[in-house]
Amino acid sequence: MDWTALFLSLQLAVATLLVLIPLALFAARRLAYSRFRGKAVVEALLAVPLVLPPTVIGYYLLVGFGSQSLLGRWMMEATGQQLVFHFSGLLLASFIVNIPFAVQPMQRAFEAIPQDIRDSAACCGMSYWRTLWQVELPLAWPGMVTAMVLSFAHTLGEFGVVLMVGGSLPGETKTIAISIYDRVQALDFTAAGQMSLVLLVFSVTVLALGNALSRRVGRRHGLPEL
Repeated sequence: MDWTALFLSLQLAVATLLVLIPLALFAARRLAYSRFRGKAVVEALLAVPLVLPPTVIGYYLLVGFGSQSLLGRWMMEATGQQLVFHFSGLLLASFIVNIPFAVQPMQRAFEAIPQDIRDSAACCGMSYWRTLWQVELPLAWPGMVTAMVLSFAHTLGEFGVVLMVGGSLPGETKTIAISIYDRVQALDFTAAGQMSLVLLVFSVTVLALGNALSRRVGRRHGLPEL
């Protein structure tokens, strides 16, 4: 069992959530409540990681993060460290490919909040932040839980993008999915099976806990399950 790879995967999943969820929340709220020209195009662009093969996304990210790109050169000049084959590049790639898994559930949750409730909050003189914190977030919480669970589980199992951007550097970019692939390539099916089982049990547990929490909060506020 490659515990280093598993721990790195958990680190990547947690870091992705910490960066992604706050930004996705405001993007989802804006998409849910705003009407603007080009909204359909924006929603389509955000959903691209759902339909493109991971290797295609990984290729474009590899080019975009490389030393010849503006972002890659800026990173090298600012920190002396390249993005590709480094945890920072892996985190940025994970952020990008998980955008639809975070934005879409929260957008649907905000859209499910009745307009009358938001109008009532405005009539009571509640500010934007107070309305968001005390009214909208409690009602949209099931969607937020779904977004966090999907993003976390998807990060743990991501393979193509991780391999293209990060490679297989032990302790740096070698996640549990890459470690399983390496063990299969080495015909070590016992180790691959053990790691696959651990990842399966962990993923099912996370999904089950997230679904249970989402249903519980949804019943508390009388909302349909998302």
